Order: sequence, then C-alpha cells, then structure tokens
Amino acid sequence: MFLRLHLRLLNNTVSIARHSSKKYATIVSEESQITSAPVYPPILDLSFKAKQKRKKKVWHDEIKRLNTVEEKIFKVNMPRYYGWKSLILDEHVVPYNSLEHTQYITRTYIIQERGLPTFYNNIISDEELESIVNDNKNLIENIIAFEYSSRKRKHELNEIQLESKATMENIIASAIVYQINRILQSNLVTIRPHLLEVQTDFEPRVEAFWFVGGIDPPGLEIKAKEKIPWMKKYAHDPIDIPVQYYGKSILHSRHNLPLKEIMSLSECEDSSLTVPQFKFDPRVLGYELNRKHATNIPGFWPGDPCEFGLLSYHSCGHIAERPETFKDESDALLKQAILASYSWLFSQACYQGFSTFHDVTYPLVNQAVITNGQYWSFYVYQLNTTVLHSENVDENPRRNICWATESVKLFDKVEGEKVHGLNTDVLKSLIKFYANTPAERMIEMKPNLGDDIQKIADISSDKRRDWLERYYKHLVTNRPRHRKMPEMYHWQKIYLVDNKMCPMMKKRHPFQFGISVVNRKLDDHALKYVPKCLRPNPKKKLGNWEQTFYP
Repeated sequence: MFLRLHLRLLNNTVSIARHSSKKYATIVSEESQITSAPVYPPILDLSFKAKQKRKKKVWHDEIKRLNTVEEKIFKVNMPRYYGWKSLILDEHVVPYNSLEHTQYITRTYIIQERGLPTFYNNIISDEELESIVNDNKNLIENIIAFEYSSRKRKHELNEIQLESKATMENIIASAIVYQINRILQSNLVTIRPHLLEVQTDFEPRVEAFWFVGGIDPPGLEIKAKEKIPWMKKYAHDPIDIPVQYYGKSILHSRHNLPLKEIMSLSECEDSSLTVPQFKFDPRVLGYELNRKHATNIPGFWPGDPCEFGLLSYHSCGHIAERPETFKDESDALLKQAILASYSWLFSQACYQGFSTFHDVTYPLVNQAVITNGQYWSFYVYQLNTTVLHSENVDENPRRNICWATESVKLFDKVEGEKVHGLNTDVLKSLIKFYANTPAERMIEMKPNLGDDIQKIADISSDKRRDWLERYYKHLVTNRPRHRKMPEMYHWQKIYLVDNKMCPMMKKRHPFQFGISVVNRKLDDHALKYVPKCLRPNPKKKLGNWEQTFYP
C-alpha cells in the first residue's frame, strides 16, 4: 500500500515538473546575448607564494567582517590551539644593543633632536606655567623628602626586596608618581576641565600582539624546506614572526577623546624618515620564543567609555642592575619607551576595530614618562601604522614617530628631610603633558566594527553572548591547556624519524601519522558534555554537547 502511494506521488511529481517546464519556457532574443565587451574570469597566479597570499587575504577579510572587538581577537587565535610561537617582549627586560631591533619591529623613526615637539610650546602660557609650579613646588618637595628619608619600609618589605636596588627604585618611583599625579591633576582641573573626566589605572595590564615580516628564517626551518624538492627554492625567503608584549607600567590616564595629532599621516610618509633594518632572528639578542595566545589589552576591557590614553608612567629600576660595561642607559630607556607606547596605542587601536592586518585610518598619540624617582625622561609617540607583516615591514610608506628628551634630575639630593636643587623644568614638562587637551575628531572612529554591535555585551542572544564572554576571558588568561602539546623525544627522533630502526613498533604518536600538532585549530577539540538536567528538552538525545560560537 505504502509503495503504491509512494510511486503514485513520484509520478505526479515528475509530471508536474515536466508540464511546468513547458509552461515557463521563454524565448531569448539575440540582442540580450550581445555584450559590449567580453567578460573573462581573472587569471590567477598558481605559484605557491601567490596561493599562500590569497589564503592569508581570505583570513584577513574574515577578521575585518566581524562586528565585535573580542571576536576579531578570537579569529586571530583560531589557527593555533596551543597559541602562536611568539617573540616574548617584557617591558623591563632590555637586551644589549636592541634599539635598532625595536625600531624595526615597530617601524619607528626617532626624531634626532632631543626634546618635546614644538606643539607643546603653545599648550599653556608661561605665566600660568610659572604660577602652577610655584603653587605646587613645596608640596612636591615634601613628598620627595618623605619617601626618601622619613618613610620606613622594613615592616612593608622583606629582606630580599630591601637589598635589591632595582626593586627599591621601582617602589620609591611608584610612590612618588602616585602623589605627583594626584597633586597636579587636582590643581590643574580648574584650568583644564578635561581632567575631571580622566580615569586612572594603577599597575594596569597592558598586552599587545602583532606580526612582523622580513625576518630571516632559522636554520632548522631552512633545512626542513630544503628536504622537500618543490620547497627548496623558498627555503631562504623571509618569514613572519608573531610578537607578544607584556607591559608593567606604574599608572595610566585615559579619556573618552583622543589627543591631537602632532603630524599628519601624509607627513609621516616622508622617505627621509628612515627606519633601521634588523632582519636577524631575534634570539641572537637573547630573546625567547614561547607559545602564547594573541592578547590585546590596553588596561581595560572593551566597552569602557575612556578608550584613549593620555599619559603613562613607567619605572626604570632595571637600569640600576644593568652592567656598567654596557653604557647604554639612554638607548635602553628609549627602547622601553618605544615598546611601551607602541603596544599601548596598538591595543587601543584594536579596540577601535583595527588590527595587525588592517591599518589605522587616523593617528593615535601617547605621552610617556619614565622615572626612578630622581631621574625623569619624557617621550611623545604617534602611532601611524599597525601593518608590519609580510612585505609591509619594508614597503609600508608610513612611519611611527617618537620624540624623546634626555634623562634629567628632578632634584640633586635629599639631606635632613630637605630637598636640594629641585629642577622646575621637569615639573613644567609634566604640567604640559597634563595640560594637553584631547579633542573630538570629525571622522569615523570605528570603521571596521558593527553599527549596533561593537562588543560582545551588545549581542542580543543570551546563549551566544554568555559563551563568547566566558571563552574570551578564558582565552586571554593564557592558561596552559589541560593536556600538554605532544612532543617528540630524542630517542624517537633518532630511532623512528632519522634512522627508522623500529619498523615493528606500533604507531602511537601524531608525528607517526603525519599529523602536525602545532597546526591544530582552536576549535579542534571535544565538545563539552551537557548533563540531562541542563538540556532544553531532557527526553531527546539531541543536545548532549554544548553549542559553540567560534567566529
């Protein structure tokens, strides 16, 4: 009975399709087939490098199309389950002779004439500047005298910290910066109302991740490519390396409007602004490569209204433990300022929808101060480009610009709870930084983000929003996986790979099956089991596993 009914329905269906094709048949005129010019599909370059470039462009376009900041960072991490093998940069670890390398991986040009930009000469009048210095001079002297001579720290610190010169310099510098920031910010608010809206972060978490191209490949990678016949000609081609920066600043000040630009983007494309090249493997300088997930955090989470930096303070206690034979304190401070400013501005740009693959459409400016309590140096950094991967590291016409001053003493010495030789020029430079008023820019600030949905908190679906928020916060914690990445032991390399002396041994490891563990994707894992009591419909077998929302 069922078979007859099924055949009857099938016959009817076929007949209907047959009659409908006759009913809707149309006559195509010859004029509609004639075009003014023939249209051919594009002729693609089928070489290996061209295919890889198109593959990367597809990935970059997928990142750009995402609406939220967190999903863009998620998408950057998608190709690596165990994280990218990144060059790890720490703010207070400054290898010898690494300034040129720092300029290369940030594409930074340093203004040769030391001093602040001429822009700061007109920020505040000389009369106001002198008045503010005279009003706050005694307060700052009292702070310095208290921290250096009156305050006892034996009950606050242990013996190791008290004996470490670098640790003590960082602690004293932080205490002085906290008080000076409080005094200047409260006394300048009457003439600079924007300071009322400033948010201050103490010891914020600052991290940045980007790709740098043009690096010479390591020897092991060259040998591996030379063993493959069709890859041999690409063995010495430059590669991209991921860079992960971790900052440790004293405090940051943020505002909801950005600082005014010092130079226009067209001026930063001047070919005379030369950036030194450093294409060697960064491990020659003493750096390390470790697997880390890409994180971009400017000291706050997406959604904070104060998204743009005004001023950052940094300690330089590491200079005290630097070998005297180096004699490069000025270059070490400059390197620290460049990395700290570039990374902070880069992570801010990521919160505006830009990334290491999509360049900024407007410049961002930061003001940085590096001090150990007695010596102070000032820096102004303008971020003009973030695209440094592949050939862009050499062909990108934009340069990031850095202005720097020499390290100057705030005071000569402290004796008998009295400060001798207070340098008011240092206070004037600080006041100019606070007096620099941010301004609104009449341009689209977030061109690569969605109109209504720009962060995970804007997503209307409770399930998707909760999943993305939970897994994003877990991702940026950079905790190691519960199962470590499989490795190849020395005996396996000798007996199983190089000499193949164990043909009867059972295959148990991924490399024996041709599986590359390092290329495991972020979403390549077993799904989380959902207990029956938590399923929408416990009686159905469907829904045993948690739904994922990877971008």
